[in-house]
Parts: sequence; structure tokens; C-alpha cells
Amino acid sequence: MGDQIARGEDFEKRAEKKLSGWGLFGSKFDDAADLFDKAANAFKLAKSWDQAGSAYVKLANCHLKLDSKHEAAGAYASAAHCYKKTNTKETISCLEQAVNMFKEIGRLNMAARYYKEIGRLNMAARYYKEIAESYEAEQNFEQAIFYYEKAADLFQSEDVTTTANQCRQKVAQFSAQLEQYQQAIEIYEDIARQSLNNNLLKYGVKGHLLNAGICQLCKGKGDTVAINNALEKYQDLDPTFSGTREYKLLADLADAIDQEDIAKFTDAVKEFDSMTQLDAWKTTLLLRVKEALKAKELEEDDLT
Repeated sequence: MGDQIARGEDFEKRAEKKLSGWGLFGSKFDDAADLFDKAANAFKLAKSWDQAGSAYVKLANCHLKLDSKHEAAGAYASAAHCYKKTNTKETISCLEQAVNMFKEIGRLNMAARYYKEIGRLNMAARYYKEIAESYEAEQNFEQAIFYYEKAADLFQSEDVTTTANQCRQKVAQFSAQLEQYQQAIEIYEDIARQSLNNNLLKYGVKGHLLNAGICQLCKGKGDTVAINNALEKYQDLDPTFSGTREYKLLADLADAIDQEDIAKFTDAVKEFDSMTQLDAWKTTLLLRVKEALKAKELEEDDLT
């Protein structure tokens, strides 16, 4: 590894010497770009990720001097993938540079319907998704939502609907965690509506409606009118939903809330979980509903 680092540093010094010396404009930056690329590869072999990322950024700058924006965007993306192992801030910065490059290239040709330009916008969408994933790893959910929304919009514009909906589900998930329940409800209901018309996706409808219903319970804070109205709407949307365990769970929870019966609420959750294990997200939200029910019970005890 030490030998590879030494090779990388040698390539880098030679590249910088090329840039600081005399030479024809094009050949000067072409030669430096080739050396920075070799340096980055040597650093990657040594697993010296920060040095590799830095070399790719220098490579991107050479491509920009040559007005090769597509190659510059690719170099920024390569830098980001190196920094991803060590430095989240630099990862995000490089991916944003790559996204901006691909979007700018797309705008240079307003006929974005052509495959070449569409492919570039698709790359921009992928990099937005990667930025969102980096923020998600840092548990910065506000920024994750922002970039997942951007990724979803671009994927949707490219008709990559499945990936767009995956990004939108992330938006819904984090919105609910941040108690922005209405936004989450609208997303889950919309995805359920879309999935009904797709033979491959329609089996996931009950899961989306369950997620929307749990968000309704959180939003209502003891108001069973909203969840009962939602259950009626979901039956109209998908007549098969009323025969599912997901529907039964929501109906039982609504009934327990209406009766202010914590034990009944707990039993309904346990019964469902024994058949289909609840994930951490659902468990967290259901605990919020249960805590609100407990608080209401204590408040009423204080009044008597």
C-alpha cells in the first residue's frame, strides 16, 4: 500500500508541474488530467480514500478547463464515491457538483427527450438519491427529505416510476418521524392508488394503506373520526382491503382508542406482530399513539 501511495503522490506532483509549466492550453490540461487519473487509481489501490477523492476533484477541474462537463461530472462522482468511506461532507459536496453538471448539460439541449440527454438527467437523479442516502446515514432527516424529493421528481420525469416511488416512500417515512403526518399520508395514499393499476405492485397496496392509517392515528391524537373516515376511503379505493389483517389492525386500534382501552390497543398490536413482525418505524409511531392514549387517560383521572 505504501508503494501505491508513493506512486499516487508522484503522479500528482507531475500533474501539478504540468499545470504550472508552459504548454499549449489543451495539451497542458489533457496531460495533467491523465496524471491525476493515474494518481487517483493508485490512491484507491492503497485505500487512501481522501487522497483519491482529492485527486479526482483535481481531475474534474482539468476537465472543466477543457470544457468537458460530462467528464468533469464523472470525476466529481468518482471523488464522492471515494469520500463516501471517510467524509460525508465532501461526499455531498462532490455529488452536488456532479448533479449540477449533468443538469446543466441537460439544459444545453432543450430537446431532453433524446436518449443522451435523458441519460444525463437520470444520472443527476441517481446522485440526488446518493446525497439523500448520505444525509439519511447522518440522521439528518430534513436534508434527506429535501434530496429524496429532488431525486423522485427527476426519476419521475424519466418515467422511472418504481425508483421515484422508493424515494417518495423515504420522504413519507422521514416526514412521519418528524411529525409531518399529513405529507406522509398523502404520499402513501398516492402510491397505493398508483399500485392498484399495476399487477406487480398491487400486492403492496395493503402495506401502503397501513402506513397511511398509522400516520392518521398519530395525526388524530385520539380522534377516531379521521381514522374511521380514512378506513372507509381505503375500502372504496381497494374493496379487498377490508378483508386484510392490516385493515383489522387499524380498525381494532381505532376501537381501542375510542374506548380509551390501553390493554385492547396493546393486544391488537401484539396479535398483528405475532403474524407479521412490525418494523421499527411502525413500532415507533404506534408507541406515540399509545403514549397519547395514556396521557389522555391520566388527564381524565386528574379531573375526577
